Amino acid sequence: MKHHKHWLAGITALLLGGCATFSDDGGTRNVNEALNSRGITQQAPWIKNDADAVRAGDQVRTLLAQPLTAESAVQIALLNNRGLQAGYAELGIAEADLVQAGRMRNPGFSFSRKHRGEVVEYERAFIFDLLGLLTMPLRTQIEGERFQLAQHRITAEILQVAADTRRAWAGAVAAQQTAAYAEQVRSAAEAAAELARRMALAGNFSKLDQAREQAFYAEATAQLARSRQAALAAREQLTRLLGLWGKDLAYRLVERLPELPPALPAMTEIEQQAMQQRLDLQEAMQDAANLANTLGLTKTTGWFSVLEVSYLRNSESGEPRQTGYEIELRLPIFDFGTAKVARAEYTYMQAVNRAADLAVRARSEVRVAYGAWRTAYDLAKHYREEVVPLRARISEETLLRYNGMLMSVFELLAESRQQVNAVISAIDAQRDFWIADATLQLAINGRSPGAIAAPGGTIRAAAPAAGGH
Repeated sequence: MKHHKHWLAGITALLLGGCATFSDDGGTRNVNEALNSRGITQQAPWIKNDADAVRAGDQVRTLLAQPLTAESAVQIALLNNRGLQAGYAELGIAEADLVQAGRMRNPGFSFSRKHRGEVVEYERAFIFDLLGLLTMPLRTQIEGERFQLAQHRITAEILQVAADTRRAWAGAVAAQQTAAYAEQVRSAAEAAAELARRMALAGNFSKLDQAREQAFYAEATAQLARSRQAALAAREQLTRLLGLWGKDLAYRLVERLPELPPALPAMTEIEQQAMQQRLDLQEAMQDAANLANTLGLTKTTGWFSVLEVSYLRNSESGEPRQTGYEIELRLPIFDFGTAKVARAEYTYMQAVNRAADLAVRARSEVRVAYGAWRTAYDLAKHYREEVVPLRARISEETLLRYNGMLMSVFELLAESRQQVNAVISAIDAQRDFWIADATLQLAINGRSPGAIAAPGGTIRAAAPAAGGH
């Protein structure tokens, strides 16, 4: 009797010592560390209650009080994005599964009372899941790896939101710059048209030249309307990502896009960085490792699925009390578990091949994104250092010749139009670079970029990554 008491006490101590508990941060600490290592310094809090929501709202209002930079726009998006909060809930579910895997099934107790004439028989049994105890370490390891995958997924979603916000911010600021410049062009065209009208009345301008200036003014007016609409659409795209509405819609943007970086890293550095940091690659490799552990568990339990031990204590009228134990084992007579093991093996091989295929796709996507980034940089730099200064110099020389009565007003205005086109193209090129920069960072750190922007603003759909990404 004393021996059985010690045996039960030992099992109880083992169970209580092995009970898994929830972490204090719900796994968000690892998510924030992964984000920081990938250049995302903004906070991406898990809003669990009203107090968290109030703090996030106060932070958003503080950021909106100043003109939005790319960094502040990303911070607002991470605070307001409801999709990310749904992702955090998925993280909590994965942690709950991990905690559950570290806990044993509740023990069972059975009691029966039987009559046989004058004899009354009592049977008591304490049932314990021995197989669950033996496989607990491996099950906990598997769920721990799934918890890590959930952390990777929410990190990837945050990186995606940050990249989308940066691209939308660059588009909105560039559209705002273009609309402001179009306003200046329209004002200049209006003044030129009025000058042409007066000169025509004085007999110093032909009707053809006057009509040309009037047509340019009309085109400038139409272009201003299109620029304002493009600026509105780009701003609304950013507003959706920021999750703003009501009085918050009056936010301000900075006036100009950031300057280009002085130099760019080499392609080999970018590709190596992507192979080390890209989350979908890490997910694929982790998934393969997780399936390998699952395969080991399947092989371990393939021969039997039930192994329970019971402590028995029976008594019968007029007879000494019976004590002992009972082991229940499900015999593999009809199902030897071969199909289950084969399925696990094929699933593992599928994951390994998908990971290898994803690595090839990822390298290709990074090379394409780098090519678009490099080309956009070269174009923006070319407009900044060559085209725009050259056009400005030509305009200055044209103005000097006009003042020396060596050129007509029409030639002076025609050159001004060429300068307008050069400035707008320079703004577009600078915008394309920052959009390509956000796309490249996502290709390096996150998942498949989905779409890669080519210089000139065209969008080409990228092939979907393996595994549904």
